[in-house]
Amino acid sequence: MSEVAEADAARIRVALVDDQALFRAGIRMLVSSQADLEFVGEAGNGAAGVTMAAAVNPDVILMDIRMPVMDGIDATTAILAAAESAGTTPPRIVVLTTFELDESAGRAIRGGASGFLLKDADPEFLLAAIRTVHAGSAVIAASATRELFAHFDAPEPEREEPEAFRTLTSRERDIFALAALGLSNAEIAAGEFLSEATVKTHISRILGKLSLRDRVQLVVFAFQHRLTS
Repeated sequence: MSEVAEADAARIRVALVDDQALFRAGIRMLVSSQADLEFVGEAGNGAAGVTMAAAVNPDVILMDIRMPVMDGIDATTAILAAAESAGTTPPRIVVLTTFELDESAGRAIRGGASGFLLKDADPEFLLAAIRTVHAGSAVIAASATRELFAHFDAPEPEREEPEAFRTLTSRERDIFALAALGLSNAEIAAGEFLSEATVKTHISRILGKLSLRDRVQLVVFAFQHRLTS
């Protein structure tokens, strides 16, 4: 494979679903300005976004929540279901909202989205979020994510630990507790005197045992089952 082809293969393929043409143009220009990102598609409503996602197979989708025809919550669910049905790798979906404590953002995350961002986020933060969610190494805006679920989601009543959680080893429980706080692989590695590769392996096993899609789903699981302070 040529160096150019290898570089293209390594680029993160990004798509956008938003009903505001001016906003789409700005995000398209921002993403296209980055050497490691490739803007591969856009849509103006959720239904068109589902079709677009199937056609271009992006790695990361930025998804507005409130749109005509189909909103971002239903579009997120449909895109992930279609990927599962087709046996393809599902995209990471980051929902876009106008205010932090947005119950719809929480619903989208429970439906499989990998995080949320404010639409007026700093451009550099948005770019970093795309890279972070694609790498799966941390939770975007971890403290805001935990606050979102603390505000809208009632934890389950006190009861025994979920059966799947009991399958975790002692070390995996330690890593789970830190990941549930939103710490990145690098932060966990530094605190536990482990390599980042070892932490990544632990996280992968934890997600598999708990049947969770990604780290933000781990945060939700921990909160709902009162498994972390």
